Amino acid sequence: MSEATVAVPPPRASALSRFGRWWANPWGRPRFLLLFTLVYLAWSIVPILIAIRFSFNEGRSRSTAQGWSTRWWWGDPDLSVFHDPDLHIALFQSLKLAGLAIAITVPLGVALAIGLTRWRGRTATGARFVSMVPLVTPEIVMGTALLLTFVSVFTFIDLGTMAQAIGHVTFSISFVLIIVRGRLLSIGPEYEEAARDLGATPVQALRMALLPMLWPAIIASAIIVFAISMDDFVVSAFLSSGSTTDTVPVKIYSNARGSPTPALNALASLTLFVTVAIAGIAFGIWKLVSLRGGGKGSAMDELARIEG
Repeated sequence: MSEATVAVPPPRASALSRFGRWWANPWGRPRFLLLFTLVYLAWSIVPILIAIRFSFNEGRSRSTAQGWSTRWWWGDPDLSVFHDPDLHIALFQSLKLAGLAIAITVPLGVALAIGLTRWRGRTATGARFVSMVPLVTPEIVMGTALLLTFVSVFTFIDLGTMAQAIGHVTFSISFVLIIVRGRLLSIGPEYEEAARDLGATPVQALRMALLPMLWPAIIASAIIVFAISMDDFVVSAFLSSGSTTDTVPVKIYSNARGSPTPALNALASLTLFVTVAIAGIAFGIWKLVSLRGGGKGSAMDELARIEG
């Protein structure tokens, strides 16, 4: 009787060969894209986290860790963000300009997007091209042009909040136009035509058929306008009338050239938190509107019930 043959297990592949097969697998998830995304996120977020870390520094250094403290947020009676009136003015000015920019830019941008999308002909093509000029114009050129306009042409508009608000509307309206027009092109004119066939007036078709489907683009454009306005430096600096109309970026730049303290980091961190909070609130409102709209049926069904 022969001895039973003992099965010899195949040799295990080396770690390098296993990694090579994992990397070259065409059916797996994209490896390079995942790695590139993680590197990009780290490159973008780590400097922000470092700036936030130094806002809680115990000492005055903005480059050397000196413990943890809320001194520059509210602990210091004179230099902290919550006790320095100059920083209060800058933050309030930024929020005021961002609110004005949203209130003016979003309705104008939505109306402009609807008009340019529905307009046909060679003139419409030229108008759409001109509307994109602020988007590709360097901001330094935009700021200089606006300053010369208010100083030499529209002299009845003083530099300060009004001029800054007009400047913010001017360079941010193109972003609203792009976002809303992209949504309009994906929707098409069929829903408005169907609403008109059901007996709706042009205003009813716009209000009950088109605008409910534009809400995601409107909310997104409002968030973009708010973020751009809060972050703007060049236009705000050119059109400022003094320290009372300096925004947060202008205040950080002007103070950074002197003897800055971590209070500037705290101010920048507070601005970041406010921006993220506003974006989160806007997103929550959009989700709430979407859920309520889904529970009640479509706008076309509501229009049909009204007209029936």
